[in-house]
Amino acid sequence: MREGSLEAPTRHALDWRNPDFYDMAKIEAEMHRVFDICHGCRRCFNLCDAFPRLFDLIDESPTGEMDGVKPADYKKVVDACTLCDLCFMTKCPYVPPHEWDLDFPHLMLRYRAAEVKQGKASKVYKQLTETDRNGKAASFAAPVINWVNEVKPLRVVMEKTAHVDAEAKLPKFCGRTLVMRAAEEPVKVNEAAPAYGRRAVLYATCFSNYNNPDIGMATRKVLAHNGVATEVVYPRCCGMPQFERGDVARVADHARTVSEELASYVEDGYDVIALVPSCALMLKFEWPLILPEDPQVKALSEATYDVAEYVVDIAGREGLMPGLQPLAGGVALHIACHARAQNVGQKAAEMLRLIPDPDLQVIERCSGHGGAWGVMKGNFETAIKVGRPVARQALQSSKAHVASECPLAAEHILQGMGKLAEGGAFPHEPLHPIQLFAKSYGLM
Repeated sequence: MREGSLEAPTRHALDWRNPDFYDMAKIEAEMHRVFDICHGCRRCFNLCDAFPRLFDLIDESPTGEMDGVKPADYKKVVDACTLCDLCFMTKCPYVPPHEWDLDFPHLMLRYRAAEVKQGKASKVYKQLTETDRNGKAASFAAPVINWVNEVKPLRVVMEKTAHVDAEAKLPKFCGRTLVMRAAEEPVKVNEAAPAYGRRAVLYATCFSNYNNPDIGMATRKVLAHNGVATEVVYPRCCGMPQFERGDVARVADHARTVSEELASYVEDGYDVIALVPSCALMLKFEWPLILPEDPQVKALSEATYDVAEYVVDIAGREGLMPGLQPLAGGVALHIACHARAQNVGQKAAEMLRLIPDPDLQVIERCSGHGGAWGVMKGNFETAIKVGRPVARQALQSSKAHVASECPLAAEHILQGMGKLAEGGAFPHEPLHPIQLFAKSYGLM
């Protein structure tokens, strides 16, 4: 095996049905082995807060080595991991097939899974990650919920009771979900487009369904203009929030439900488009590692595209309809971590470069948000710190638009820009790249 593991990284299936998967003594032994290798490398020191915490524990220990770190302190490292996957996909030279066989994110996941199994995981955090239940409830009283989330005294109360940081920007809810709007607002498919005949089913995702249906509507308009007939389906959340907290069995249940619902579309030749990269990552990669024996999960994985990836595929195969116009003021584009982890390249940047005279600054670094993790008390300040280089680059670019494929990252970046701007001007509307593409076509 060559030093540096120049081969493409491979991932092992998660052995989550094996009792050893939850054995804390075995988990801590593996953490000691992996942490010791990380200590000798330190290539990931600037990715997130997990690695600085680990290296500080080692450097401040009595021996200055891993044998001086107490296993009880390993949790400090686990709690800082956002499962962004960047260490595995972009930095670590020792991932499989290297003989040292490191998978840092999945090891952190295993620790959290053991906490869930032992009943030690945060019950408050569990309630915050019930995105379907919360989204359905909030959609009935969206204006009130959105108002509460903006009122400082009420946010202070929320911080004390739900441990959500009073300063963290929270996503808005919509009374009309994407599924509702898709049913009420049909789009006409352009039969003159080169890609006419393609069919795709949009997996709405909890965020686009309950929080920002405009992402899905923009996608439908762009695809219809380019000849693609679409349907919108949302059986339930992809399970990423449960995955982040370590409830692997729950994620498997989500995977079975969604893959069964979408199976008929896949069998009929539909492409599947996930509107948020975290969800695309789950469908493409994490679900098959959790249920490797499930043929419906495998077929769905092979049929799934990220939305920007799909538009670029149309451009490369059939060609796009003409009519794209330059975006005045340019775009600062953040490449989301879970888009990078799909290992398909910078598809959002490729898509926006299809627009004439692209004025584009690409920012390829973690925003620091980490999903629900980034809004929690004790994490929000760290999330802002980790994302500060991204916010600084976006602010210094002076572009008219700030976009990210991850809607939560986009909001977080703008909040970081606001802290750096000190009253100066900066964009206030976070956008998904597909929304900018729709604007360029004059469809929004």
